[in-house]
Amino acid sequence: MTTPQELKQIVSEGLLSFPVTDFDVQGNFRPETYVERLEWLAPYGATALFAAGGTGEFFSLTPDDYANVIRTAVETCAGKVPILAGAGGPTRMAIAYAREAQRLGAKGILLLPHYLTEACQEGIASHIEEVCKSVSIGVIVYNRANSRINAEMLERLADRCPNLIGFKDGVGEIENMVRIRRKLGDRLSYLGGLPTAEVYAAAYKALGVPVYSSAVFNFIPKTAMDFYRAIAADDHEATNRLIDDFFLPYLDIRNRRAGYAVSIVKAGARLVGHDAGPVRAPLTDLDEQELAQLDALIRKLGPQ
Repeated sequence: MTTPQELKQIVSEGLLSFPVTDFDVQGNFRPETYVERLEWLAPYGATALFAAGGTGEFFSLTPDDYANVIRTAVETCAGKVPILAGAGGPTRMAIAYAREAQRLGAKGILLLPHYLTEACQEGIASHIEEVCKSVSIGVIVYNRANSRINAEMLERLADRCPNLIGFKDGVGEIENMVRIRRKLGDRLSYLGGLPTAEVYAAAYKALGVPVYSSAVFNFIPKTAMDFYRAIAADDHEATNRLIDDFFLPYLDIRNRRAGYAVSIVKAGARLVGHDAGPVRAPLTDLDEQELAQLDALIRKLGPQ
């Protein structure tokens, strides 16, 4: 078993990613190709993979789907790359998911936002604390959407929850990120988590957040690793070239519809020969024109 502090060290360096979840044409989980996907991605060098995360469409999975996804990921990646599991939704459901992930052998939890209702800082903190105290493995809280925590409350949570080991920011509020980083120092691991995180990677590194999760690793893993290494080495020529030639045109496609941050990743996987099937409702897939534009961008990058 990986202790929370051991997990903190693992996710404090390197590139992280979220494998998409494979569905068949009826939208049912397809474990065979999910195994093939994980076996393909594992050797590229990601420090850890988040199964059933946001890019893995956690929000659309049934409890049975979830257990099958986490079990498949843990068994496939044993001895290769650590698997962390997404967990979220209403507090009691998030606890049930977190406990199931621990039972199945996940090394840690990425706590995704609760759904629908807004909440005050004390309520969000109670949600996080209850989930943390329900498991013994490490927990990373995902600061995003209607589940945003400030520095003062996060410090109290770190005091009360020894297994709270990470903070992943998907909001981009620089003042709050600076306050958190200055107040908590090295007590937590800090991860960049904005969609298409490569665009923000240099700025977050300057804030003391050198680690981020890459969605494009799902279909251009070599380029994703090359970009991460360029960021780590302050190779501005290489990062600027990839931002101009790939990431900004990629964002032009991604930003056309809400939910495309996931859909475009599945489209990319399909285009490189690792089809993960369609997205589930309420998401929608790219149209043929958008697929062609994405295909042209990927081809310019060369073999992966």
